[in-house]
Amino acid sequence: MKKDLYEKTLVAYSQAMKAVRKGDYAKAKELFQAFLEKHNTEKEFVDRAQMYLAICENREKKETISLKTFEDYYEYAVYKLNQRNHGEVIKLLEKAKTQKPKEGKVSYLMALTYCQMEDTEKCLENLKDAVHKDKLFGTLAQNESGFEPLWEDKKFKIITKTG
Repeated sequence: MKKDLYEKTLVAYSQAMKAVRKGDYAKAKELFQAFLEKHNTEKEFVDRAQMYLAICENREKKETISLKTFEDYYEYAVYKLNQRNHGEVIKLLEKAKTQKPKEGKVSYLMALTYCQMEDTEKCLENLKDAVHKDKLFGTLAQNESGFEPLWEDKKFKIITKTG
């Protein structure tokens, strides 16, 4: 009987931990809360579950960052790109673009983002726009490892003037 209860405890704890590893903190929080209600006798798990519950609650809170200027949106987009949060990057860059539509670095970063998303058409479209605004972006793209998958692409070479 005790062994069966221990195995159920282990399974429930493992399911909650799986949600944590996937980054689904809302689901993990829910699973840890249920775990603590049902399995509060297994001290070795309870302490860890409470700790992970606190982590999930902290991670689940939305970031509250005040973005107002072009630079705010652009810099935060770079931060989100480093986290590979592509959808958020595109939204942030669209807002930056409304503030400074002639700024080439927005199109360049959009191109890089679409390249990471493996959307070659949108990547090249934005890269072309960036190079049109400032030829320096063509040179940068030739040396940017993020564009490496396209270095041999005919359209990429035409846009960056390497082919």
